[in-house]
Amino acid sequence: MTTSTTDKAAADPSTHVQGIAWMLVGTVVFSVMPITVREATRHMHPFEAAFFRNLVALLIMTPWLVSTGFTALRTSRWRLYTTRALTGAVSMFSWFYGMAHMPLGAAQALSFTQPLFATLLAAVILREDVRLRRWSATVLGFVGVLIIIQPGSRPVGIPEMAVLLSALFGAMSAVQVKSLSKTESTSAMVFFLALYMTPFSLVPALFVWTWPPLEAWFWIAAMGTVGTIGHLCVVRAYHLAEASALMPYDYIRLPMAAIFGWAIYNEALTTTFWVGAAIIAGSAIYIAHRERVIRRRELDRSARGLAADTVKTRN
Repeated sequence: MTTSTTDKAAADPSTHVQGIAWMLVGTVVFSVMPITVREATRHMHPFEAAFFRNLVALLIMTPWLVSTGFTALRTSRWRLYTTRALTGAVSMFSWFYGMAHMPLGAAQALSFTQPLFATLLAAVILREDVRLRRWSATVLGFVGVLIIIQPGSRPVGIPEMAVLLSALFGAMSAVQVKSLSKTESTSAMVFFLALYMTPFSLVPALFVWTWPPLEAWFWIAAMGTVGTIGHLCVVRAYHLAEASALMPYDYIRLPMAAIFGWAIYNEALTTTFWVGAAIIAGSAIYIAHRERVIRRRELDRSARGLAADTVKTRN
């Protein structure tokens, strides 16, 4: 019987704390990411910015490959790496477009619908048994989305739909990351993502290509560096602690994005927005809590079954 990394983390409080620490660092770093995207997309199309973000990440990770050697690239999970990169590319393109055209706080709030989409995918695609409590929390979360975008009072724009599309494909990617983390190292996962997504993102970027001016290269470098460091921290956190335990800390990005949007871009957010954002965050955190409770029950049931089998064998 094998034990996953997160199972071990659940039994080791120090490892759990390390996971939370990595998540907090990643959250703070990722909070700066929308600013770099916004500034970079002042000089180029969001698709081109996404390509440069992946290219810089690949350049940053190349020294790791040189130091470890090509043996670090040995894997039997090429298919999962490929599908993860495809879903990640769609999520990134959509997210960059939304960040370029929406208030930072509102875009960040809508991006937190990813756990809600994950619940839908678990039920529809994975045939997971999703019961009333999680369905109720999911429906309530999407009510929060409606409160933010207010479809009846104004037209729902492409940026809002782009961020929701990003959350949907981000949920697909997250499921694959969870599977990969059971066998793959943090550095390998980040390197392979950059290796795949750089050519994937180049194709659509060529259709909107313009050479960035000199002042844009600082933001290109910052965008790729911040994204890579944040990704490394978050993936490391998922190696050390359960996703359900880490999720509440990820929501620190919401008030930070709102503060940055207000302080830097003079983007004021209404009370209605905060109500909708609180509903989305609360629903997602509750879903994570229920998943954690269900997982613990399954582990306890499995442990009791193993103990019973051991007793029978001895007898």
